[in-house]
Amino acid sequence: MKKALLFLSLVSAPALAGEGKWTPQQVLELNPAELKKQGLQVPPQRLWDPKRGTGLLAGTVNVGGCSGAFISELGLVITNHHCAFPIIQEHSTPERDLISQGFLARSREEELPGKGARIQVPRAFTDVTGQMLAAVPAGADDLARHKALERKEKELIAECEKRPATRCIVSRFEGGLRFTLIDSVELTDSRLVYAPPRSVGEYGGEVDNWMWPRHTGDFAILRAYVAPDGSAAPYNAQNVPYKAEFFFPLATQGVKPDDFVMVLGYPGTTFRALLADEMAERQARYYPRVIDVYGEIIRILEAAGEKDPAGKIAVASNLKGLHNRHKNAGGQIAGLKRGHIVDKQRAAEEAVVAWARTRPAFAGALEARTGLLALREEGAKSFEHDLLLDTLAFSAKSTALSTRLARLSRERVKPDLEREPEFMDRELPRLKDWLEREQKNFFAPADKQVLLSLVRRAQALGEGERITAIDRYFGPVYSEKETAAKIEALYAGTKVLDLAERQKMAGETEAQLRARQDPLLDLGFALAAEIAVLKEARDRRSGANLRLRPEWRRAFLAHAGKPVAPDANGSLRVTFAKVKGYAPRDGILYTPQTTLAGVLEKNTGATPYDVPEKVLRAAEAQRFGAWKDARLKDVPVNFLSDADTTGGNSGSPTVNGKGQLVGVNFDRVWENVANDFGYNPDVARNVNVDVRYVLWLLDQVEDADALLRELGVRKGPQAKESR
Repeated sequence: MKKALLFLSLVSAPALAGEGKWTPQQVLELNPAELKKQGLQVPPQRLWDPKRGTGLLAGTVNVGGCSGAFISELGLVITNHHCAFPIIQEHSTPERDLISQGFLARSREEELPGKGARIQVPRAFTDVTGQMLAAVPAGADDLARHKALERKEKELIAECEKRPATRCIVSRFEGGLRFTLIDSVELTDSRLVYAPPRSVGEYGGEVDNWMWPRHTGDFAILRAYVAPDGSAAPYNAQNVPYKAEFFFPLATQGVKPDDFVMVLGYPGTTFRALLADEMAERQARYYPRVIDVYGEIIRILEAAGEKDPAGKIAVASNLKGLHNRHKNAGGQIAGLKRGHIVDKQRAAEEAVVAWARTRPAFAGALEARTGLLALREEGAKSFEHDLLLDTLAFSAKSTALSTRLARLSRERVKPDLEREPEFMDRELPRLKDWLEREQKNFFAPADKQVLLSLVRRAQALGEGERITAIDRYFGPVYSEKETAAKIEALYAGTKVLDLAERQKMAGETEAQLRARQDPLLDLGFALAAEIAVLKEARDRRSGANLRLRPEWRRAFLAHAGKPVAPDANGSLRVTFAKVKGYAPRDGILYTPQTTLAGVLEKNTGATPYDVPEKVLRAAEAQRFGAWKDARLKDVPVNFLSDADTTGGNSGSPTVNGKGQLVGVNFDRVWENVANDFGYNPDVARNVNVDVRYVLWLLDQVEDADALLRELGVRKGPQAKESR
C-alpha cells in the first residue's frame, strides 16, 4: 500500500481523550505510552497494520450510511435498530408486523434478506493528494477546477474498482488540503437475524430522542453472506456466511464509570472547519427552515398513517429519518446558542487572521478567507429556491421518482466518466434497488398532501426565486382547490408510481420517456432541467471552495501548533473516551448508566413507553441471569461516554481496551447536538446500548440459544479472541 495519509506528526503528542475523530493512520502516530495510560491494552499495530492496510479497526463496517461491527467469525454484524429498519420494514405487513413485534431467526434458513442492503469492509487507504491536485489545469477557473478534480476522482475510483466486489471512494480532508483513496470490499447479501420489538428498539420514541436518561435497546443483528467460494455475491439460497478476519468478541462484564472505551465508525459530516459567518447562517437560516419544512411533512405523514395500517407501515421509515433531522435541527440551534460556538469560532478565526498578517507565507490565507465570505453571500441569494427545489427532488415520492428517471435518461447517453457521479454505471445497481424499495415507502394519500404543501411553498416564493417547473404546471398563484385537483390528475395520469412500469422506464431513453406523454414524467423533466442549472452553480462554488478552503485551513492548522483531527467525512475514524456522566444545567447531575428498573419506571403501557409483555414479565420477575451488574444490582441498559461522535456513528461499536464490544452507540445527548460545530468536554456525551442489555434480551427474553452459542456466551463453541 502506498504511504497513507498523515496530516500532522503526532509521535510526541498525547492522544486526546474525548475530542477528535482520528483516522486509522493517525492512530499509529499517537504516543503508544499515552494510549496505554488511557486504557488501550492492545498494541496500536493490532488496531491498524499499515503494511497490510487493515487491522482490528476493519472489524468496523459501513452499513448503508450507518456503522456496524462484526461480532462473530461467521459474519454476524451488530448495528442500530434504526439502521436495520429498511429490512424490517421490507418484510412487514399488517398481518405480520415485524416492526412492532420484532424478529428472531432461530436458524440460518429463517434469516431475512434485505433488498439493496450492503456492507462495506475497509481494505486499504492511499494518499492521492498529488494525483488529484496535478489534475487541475494551470489557469483553470472554478468550474473547470471542480470538473477536473471530479474527473480525476472518477478515474481513480474506476481503476480501484476493477477488482470484483470492490467499492472505492476518494475522501476529501480539510476542504481539499488532502485526498485519500479508500478501498473496501462490498458484501451485497446481508440478512436480518434479530430485531427487538419497536417498543424496545425505539423505547421512548421522539420524546426521548437526543435525551438522557435513556432506556432504549437500539440494536439489531444482521449476517453477511458470500458465494460458496468466498466471493461477494447477491442474495442466493446457496450463499454461505462471510468469514470475518477481524471481529469484536462480546465483553460480558460490560463497563463501569471511568472505564476507557473507543468508539469506531463512519461519522458523516461535521462543520468545525467552517468560518464563523458560515456557522451563523446555518444557525439563523438553515436549521429554522428545516424545522419548518420537515415539521409540516412529519405532521402530514403521521396523520395519513393513522388512518390506514398499511399506510402507517409505508411511511414509517421516512418518518424516522424526518423526525431525527427535525429534532436535530432544534438541538443544533439550541446548542450553538448555549455554547456560544459562533462567538468562539469568530475569536479563533480572528486570532489566526492576526497571526497570519505578520507572516508573509500565509498572506494567501487572508485572501482565501475573504473569498469564502463572498461565496457565502452569493449562495445566500438563492437559498429559499435551492432548499425547496432539493426538497421537491427528494421528499415527495412522486417528484423524487420522476426527476430521478428524467435525469437518468439524460445522463446515460454520456460516456460513463462524463456523467454525474450518481448516474455512473457503478451506481446503477443502487439506483435500481432504490426504484424498487421506494414502492414499499409509497403511500399515495400522504404523498399527495406532501406535494400539495411543497407546491404551496413554491408558489409563495418571491421574484427571482421562483421554480419555473412548478409555475408552469400549477400556475404562479396558489389555490388549494385547484392545486389539489391538478395533483389528483397528475397521480391518476401517471405510470411512474407503478413499480413494473417504473422499472421499464429506468431502461428507456429520453425520447421514449417523453413519448409516453406521462404528466408526472413531464414535470420530472422540467424539475431536472432546473436541478441541472442549480448543480452547475454549486459546482462552480465547489471549485472556488477547493481553491480557497485549503489555503485558509493550512494557516489555521499551522497556528494551532497541535494535532487537529479533521472534520468527519464518512471515512473510518476512532475516538477515545471514558464512561462518564455530566451536569446538563445548574443543580442536576446525570449518572452515566441506566438500568431495567428505569425501563419499568417509565412504562405506561402506551406509546412511546409501552414495554412488550415478554420483556415486562422477565424484568418484573428479576430474571437477570448472568447479566446483572453487581454494583448496580440490576441489568444495565444504556451508558454514556465522552466520545466525539456525530451522524453516521449510529451503530458504531463501542469497545474496551482489549478490543471487546461493550456497547453499541446510537445517539448523543441534547446538550451535545451542536458537537458538529465544536467539542465541549462538559456536555459531549454519546449514548450507547450496554452489551449486557443485548445479551439479557437474547437470553432471558428470547431464549436465542443458537445465537448465544455463536456469540460464545452460552455453552457451545467458545468465542475467539480479537485478531
